[in-house]
Amino acid sequence: MSALVDLFPPLGLRVVAGPLELRGLTDELIAELCDVAEAGIHDPADMPFYFPWSTAPAGELSRNTAAYHWGKRSTFAPDDFCLDLAVLLDGRVIGSQGVAAKNFPVTRTGETGSWLGREFQGRGLGTVMRQAMCELLLDHLGFEEITSGAFVDNPASLAVSRKVGYRPTTVSRIKRREGELAMQQGLVLTPEAFVRLGEPVEVTGAEAVRPFLGLDD
Repeated sequence: MSALVDLFPPLGLRVVAGPLELRGLTDELIAELCDVAEAGIHDPADMPFYFPWSTAPAGELSRNTAAYHWGKRSTFAPDDFCLDLAVLLDGRVIGSQGVAAKNFPVTRTGETGSWLGREFQGRGLGTVMRQAMCELLLDHLGFEEITSGAFVDNPASLAVSRKVGYRPTTVSRIKRREGELAMQQGLVLTPEAFVRLGEPVEVTGAEAVRPFLGLDD
């Protein structure tokens, strides 16, 4: 009998960097992630996301978050995918780290995105989880470039990118919330510029994911 991880290999991903882990988003971890989102991600006056999903009312936010991840799982394909992982600290879910890509077998690039529960911010965890994710992508999943972006009024996110080795590219004018213009700083990371963690990173489950991304070894 097939296991769920056989049907959807990203569920078997695990990246360990000291007390911090990235794991494939099982339904159990999705439920825990929803609880973290409901507890708060940012000041209501701020909006760090391109789409203001975090402003949904209590209860609806959990349902929306779960539906989003289930939807991305069901439509996952090499030409268009979002690989989202749960971030855990000492076994407790604290946020999410992911990458989105289109036409990956040809482009070998994707854009990272992440969030942490508000109570876990300001402790350097955002940098560690991004470094762990980038090591997974560059060393194990065939990425040759990684992009990202952040609003210019989000210095914390920009600082994480800088520490990991991303360099700035273009600034774009985009709509953030209804009627609100925001300036988005584009970023790019190449393998030679990547600033790695100072400790070993243990990766398991990546070999099963490579063909799922359209990589022919």
